[in-house]
Amino acid sequence: MRALLVMNPKATSTTERTREVLAHALAGELETEIGETAYRGHAVELARAAAEDGVDLVVALGGDGTVNEVVNGILTARVPAGGRLPDLGVVPGGSTNVFARALGLPNDPVEATGVLLDAIHENRRRPVSMGLADNRYFTFTAGYGFDAAVVGIVEERRSAGHKSTGSLYIRSALRHYWRDLDRRNPPIGMKMADGTEIPRLFMAIVTNTSPWTYLGNKPIVVTPESSFEDGLDLFGVTRMSGRAALRIVRQMFTSTEKLVRGKNVSLHHDLTEFTLTADVPTDFQVDGDHLGLRESVTFRAIRDALRVAM
Repeated sequence: MRALLVMNPKATSTTERTREVLAHALAGELETEIGETAYRGHAVELARAAAEDGVDLVVALGGDGTVNEVVNGILTARVPAGGRLPDLGVVPGGSTNVFARALGLPNDPVEATGVLLDAIHENRRRPVSMGLADNRYFTFTAGYGFDAAVVGIVEERRSAGHKSTGSLYIRSALRHYWRDLDRRNPPIGMKMADGTEIPRLFMAIVTNTSPWTYLGNKPIVVTPESSFEDGLDLFGVTRMSGRAALRIVRQMFTSTEKLVRGKNVSLHHDLTEFTLTADVPTDFQVDGDHLGLRESVTFRAIRDALRVAM
């Protein structure tokens, strides 16, 4: 079996020594090539080239951003008629690793490598659905509006040398809420594939699985029915006054049942296709990667998009 190991040398939870050990372990079992990412989008290029070259397995060693790029490389590859896309392997190496943890993989990279090697020996593969936002695939979440703006602020702070932590996200959310957000006029509209429209939103979180994210070791659940076997779910917020926002945030941490049944929340399950629009260019993110401002994004569920070795 031929494999490509895509490694992010800046992965936050692995050292250079750990990456060397993991690469050696995989190379001992597979005909393995190693590709280290050097810039944003590099993992897409590496994974796509490997898929088009007939590689059987592409392993992403890094955080959710690296996994997202590898998935996009695999799923945008052009394979010959009758050919097959490679399987995906995941070894978590980032600060949060939502996709790997949602799959049930260990958060420790050494333990996750052991699970991957066992899956290869026993030929265990799990079909997993993906989301598609315009032309960008996502593995666990996409955001439009408030949460995407917070992701953008965090990226700016990380570029300035700040470490990615839960407190950084909380501070960034508070800063955006008090300084930048128009709390009276929700900018986002949503239209289903059949033309049905829903009340306007301040924030739209689209999920391909649950939890939405983690704060440290605590899972944050906003779409409790979301899973890799179904279509996409959407959690929307229709009101962002101080009292409403505080209630929603408190319930995110204390009671998912109250959150999804509460006022000022719009919840939709197992969607195949819908479009979000905004009156002005609005922040957009996928899998924690800020992609700039958009006036419209169309989301689609791609069922059984690829197979994960696990």
